[in-house]
Amino acid sequence: MSTATAPAPATTTKEVTDLRNVAIIAHVDHGKTSLVDQLLKQSGNFRAAELEKLEGGQHGLIMDSNPLERERGITILSKNCAVTYPALDGQTYRINIIDTPGHADFGGEVERVLRLADGCLLIIDAFDGPMPQTKFVLGKALELGIKPVVVVNKCDRPDARPEHVVNEVFDLFVAMGAEDLALDFKVVFASARQGWASDDWKKPTTDMRALFEAIVKNVPAAKGDADLPLQALVTSLDYNDYVGRIGIGRVFAGTAKTGQIVTVIKRDGTMQTTRIQQLLQFQGLKRGEVDEVRAGDLCAVVGLESVDIGDTIADKDNPVALPPVTVDEPTMSMLFRVNDSPFAGQDGTYVTSRQIRERLDKELQHNVAMRVTQGRSADEFMVAARGVLSLGILIETMRREGFELSVGKPEVIIKDIDGVPHEPVEELVIDTPNESLGAIMELVGGRKGEIKKMEPRDTHTHLVFEIPSRSLIGLRGRALTASRGEAIMHHSFLRFAPKSGDIPSRQNGVLISLETNPVTQYACEGLSDRGVLFVEPADKVYEGQIVGEHNRDNDLVVNITRLKHLTNIRNANKEATVVLKAARKMSLELCMEYIEDDELLEITPKTWRMRKKILSESMRKRTERQKEDKEKAGS
Repeated sequence: MSTATAPAPATTTKEVTDLRNVAIIAHVDHGKTSLVDQLLKQSGNFRAAELEKLEGGQHGLIMDSNPLERERGITILSKNCAVTYPALDGQTYRINIIDTPGHADFGGEVERVLRLADGCLLIIDAFDGPMPQTKFVLGKALELGIKPVVVVNKCDRPDARPEHVVNEVFDLFVAMGAEDLALDFKVVFASARQGWASDDWKKPTTDMRALFEAIVKNVPAAKGDADLPLQALVTSLDYNDYVGRIGIGRVFAGTAKTGQIVTVIKRDGTMQTTRIQQLLQFQGLKRGEVDEVRAGDLCAVVGLESVDIGDTIADKDNPVALPPVTVDEPTMSMLFRVNDSPFAGQDGTYVTSRQIRERLDKELQHNVAMRVTQGRSADEFMVAARGVLSLGILIETMRREGFELSVGKPEVIIKDIDGVPHEPVEELVIDTPNESLGAIMELVGGRKGEIKKMEPRDTHTHLVFEIPSRSLIGLRGRALTASRGEAIMHHSFLRFAPKSGDIPSRQNGVLISLETNPVTQYACEGLSDRGVLFVEPADKVYEGQIVGEHNRDNDLVVNITRLKHLTNIRNANKEATVVLKAARKMSLELCMEYIEDDELLEITPKTWRMRKKILSESMRKRTERQKEDKEKAGS
């Protein structure tokens, strides 16, 4: 093993004229994955039986294959596919399509896969227009010099306003400093649901040919010189039980060949010599084995030892590293620790700190935007990421894999800049019904949100705020309550700014179980006027578990397992039927945002429970007294 002291990477202006590498970027729910599905279906690369098998016999999303992606309707992991398209000019083009996440929380995924592309399809909803994540991903694309083709999707919506949206895109390019693009960008109008694309939204067609033609004419041809020494960048990883790690990336120069001896240059500059055992090229949604991959194309490489994201696969005799993959720093952190509740180990398969650490290390191998550090003890880890959603996805994935763990309240990462503490500030966009406008404005304003834009849109109002990231914790649930479930929230990171004052915390206290036993109907009836319960009769609870929300601002310890004492005296009044209020069902993300600093969220494969860090009531009181004594002594 040696250290690389190679010169700057070679550059070339040679083009592979029949090859296009195009990324698909868009805001959440603007129809990006549906559009890719239509491109795949209409490319002629699949037989009807194959499409039916891919979709499971339904009109599903081919590219969103992860169960969590299908459940939530979002793209979490980027995916590659390739189609061949016979263009009107008589040439057959190979088009590599990269479907990227649209949520800023998965920005690490976005930034590295954009390195594979020469152009992108910027998909905009025909009603919503450019949204925060659109701007976030577009900014990353413009930094890399990627030329966008604007696709105004969902033109079949009855409230569509395509011409206004095109003007908003023009303004966006100007605001982002891309004046050249603002003067000349290709626009295609489409409806992914109906399967058509056209240069004129008033004249729908019957297929996606207009979009295919826009790709081959407006996306720059892939650059690459096959005569130069080999340079390929690994941007993502896959794993196979039979062959181990598979490095996925792009060949920027030279030609990669099966059996070729290459040098893998690590991110720290060290080098390893190894052999390419197998080369795979994207063919539709599958990967087909090939003998060689030319410069400019994408591929998957099998047989490299300990390959990681950001590594360069280089020529053995002339190893030159490519610029490494760089991503923005995390803005949110969360405590992960071993589950030590009375019910620990009953549901999960993986419960030890060693197993949790190994799983987090595995996540770091392909999630370049995440950081893991040791906590105060051997059983604790601090996990930092882009936002609560990406942390929630990791926790849900681990839960489904059989892990048991406890997590703390999400916290923003404070940076010290010139001796002044700075916190992350985000752009928050809320679309709310007009009747809920006042409640939403009051809610966000009370959390130090500063309004930047207000735009009426028929029955809804479009609001844009700048707000500290820590103010977003717990905001989604309250915004849904204030708008009766109709508000739509999106946010993306803007910058670090000097830390502002305190943010309002949870207004209500919680109901805490006194004993470890099953919940009884009799106890629930007696507590119905004390607040809203999170548990139902027959649920097993333990001492220190949070079982409800108190209707006052203080915490209250209650005996929710109390049994009804039986007597031989009949009382007619007690025979009346009592109807219990329905328990409030809390989702995993809602629980993560609900808990406070002295609480934890226990997560198992079967369920999740909120609890106090210190389960015993007497120990909590003793700790509180000690804290008060220290504060008095300090003052």
